Amino acid sequence: MPAMLLHEGHWQGWYRDFSADGQLLDARRVRTWCEFPDSGPFHYVQHNWLEWEDGRTATYEFGGTLVGERLHWETDRFAGYGWQTAEDVLMLRLDRRDVADAYYIEMIALAADRRTRARTWQWFQNGAPWKWTLCNEERP
Repeated sequence: MPAMLLHEGHWQGWYRDFSADGQLLDARRVRTWCEFPDSGPFHYVQHNWLEWEDGRTATYEFGGTLVGERLHWETDRFAGYGWQTAEDVLMLRLDRRDVADAYYIEMIALAADRRTRARTWQWFQNGAPWKWTLCNEERP
């Protein structure tokens, strides 16, 4: 997954969740650090710091392992894999362990300037579309 290497470093932006009828469900600021460690159990590690306007915060760290041409994740919140398209777009399929019968498909597209990227999560629950998360990020 050579396109994944283009996402290394720090990012900041917003995650916004929308319902099927377009209503804003949640919005939070995000800072992300994507790294590719030289040693250890993971080929890729992502660190996330989230902050809501009401003062709530959350932090997450998770690692992935390259198996063939796919990056695989197994965490307490999700399990799944990612791959890249011929156009260097990253795609992920993640089954949620913290939300009953839910998974999402994520698309990550790096802009030509390599300083901004767009991410879209299409959520499914009980076999039907449920909500969408739109992420806009830039390098600080």
